This record gives sequence, structure tokens and C-alpha cells, in this order.
Amino acid sequence: MTTHSRLATVTAASATRYGLVLDNGFVDLSARHGSVWPTLRAAIEAGALQTLSEKGAALAPDYSLDEITYEIPVPNAEKIICVGVNYPDRNEEYKDGQAAPPNPSLFPRFARSFVGHGVALNRPPESAQLDYEGEIVLVVGKGGRRIPEAQALDHIAALTLCNEGTIRDWVRHAKFNVTQGKNFDGTGSIGPWLVPYVNEAQIADIGFETRVNGEVRQSDRTSRMIFPFRKLIAYISTFTTLVPGDVLITGTPTGAGARFDPPIWLQPGDVVDVEAEGVGTLRNTVADEALK
Repeated sequence: MTTHSRLATVTAASATRYGLVLDNGFVDLSARHGSVWPTLRAAIEAGALQTLSEKGAALAPDYSLDEITYEIPVPNAEKIICVGVNYPDRNEEYKDGQAAPPNPSLFPRFARSFVGHGVALNRPPESAQLDYEGEIVLVVGKGGRRIPEAQALDHIAALTLCNEGTIRDWVRHAKFNVTQGKNFDGTGSIGPWLVPYVNEAQIADIGFETRVNGEVRQSDRTSRMIFPFRKLIAYISTFTTLVPGDVLITGTPTGAGARFDPPIWLQPGDVVDVEAEGVGTLRNTVADEALK
């Protein structure tokens, strides 16, 4: 297995499936191993991502890439926890004269607030202030409570990417919480796939960027995080038990649309790319939400 094995959850032939994404198609591993591991989350819990990658690499694709629609990689995660203000320049954007806080700011998101790679992000009718936030994502492999920093990376199963789309005016609807503006249906994305975690060198200094219509808006490296991956896992597991398949969205750099003067909100037809070294590119267009 290489660090670039790509395991995805997709819809193909009107069914949800998981498998290996190759350059020339999709290998349906759920058709072969679904009785043992019904979902990618089940495979994560069993520590089977490497086994699946190796089995899939020897097979011919079952579907061409244009026959699949990407879903978020772990569609049934128990928890999706997001980190705010985790890069130095992002902290300075607040212009409040305060140094970086001693502990990370956290908030939850619901799976329904995300779509997969290649699916349009929703701009809801309640607000035109749809913004982008490119982020690196950790997926928990081994659960635990009060995990020491020294052992924290042993609890990672895989990496993926997130556009943590945000409705900016709705994060200020109340005195102290951002949950509303972070959870409009289909405003963010996760994907395209899971890249199995191998070792610390793989994540220590990932360069990543966010582009809107080809223009670079965000660019940074994980080596500059205020709260490194070890700290995040240790801190979050202090108050909640992490379980296999939990999704930790680790913070966005400076450069979101809200920080321009005037702000630059996402518009229908825009294309947003979040690209990271060793992980891939998460791409989504933007569309007005289809009201039911």
C-alpha cells in the first residue's frame, strides 16, 4: 500500500458502495467485502483500510469514474468536530490584540451539512453569505478517552479534505455560538476519499490551498498549526470518547471570503478547490439550494 491509496464512499448503479478509486475507474470493494465490513466506518473500526487497499489494487475497475457520485467518505460518523482559529494568520484576522488562546475553539457539525466531492454546495435562500474554508481532516481509527499526546497519532486511521462552508451572518445570530451558521444543509463538503494514515512524516508538514475559480485564496502548511494534531486528539478526547470513524476538521488558514474588503461571497457557478499534498483535490461548484 502507498500513502496515496484512495478509499471512497460513492453512489453507483443506484446503490451506496465503497471501494478504491484508481486513475481508470472505481473498484467496488463493498460488493466483495460488505458482508464483513458493511461500510467504510466498519472497516475503519476493524483496522482494515490497508487490507482493503491492497485487495483493491489487484483488481480491475467495476465502474468508470463518470459512473460514480462521491458521498462524504464516512457517512455515518458518530461525531464531526471542527477546530476554529488554528493558524497564526487566522488568529491575527480577528484584530482583537489577543494572543492565540491556550486551548482550541471547537464546534460540532452534522453529516447532513456536507456533500461529497463533485456535488454542488448549497447557497440557502436565507443568506447570500456563503463562504469557504479549506481544511485538513483526520479520521479516527482507534477510539479512546483522555488519550496522551505521545500516543495520539496512533489513533488516526486516515486523512481527507474539507471545505467547511459557512453562512457568515448566521454564525453571529447569538451571543456565543456558531453552530447555526456552520450547519446549513449541504453548505460544506468532505472528500473526495480517505488516504490511509501511515506515519507522522505524512502529516507533519502538509501544504494545502483553497482556490476559487482558479484563484488561490488560502495557502498554508500543517507545520504552522497553533494546535498540532497530537494536541487536538488529546484535548478533544479529554471531554468526549473518540470512536472509530469520528471526523476531526482541523482548522482553516487566513483568506476566507469574509476577510476581504468588501467581503467576497461564493456565487452560483463558482468552483472551489481544496488541494493538499499527498491527499488530493476536493472540488465543488456552488448552486442556489433547490427548495422542496
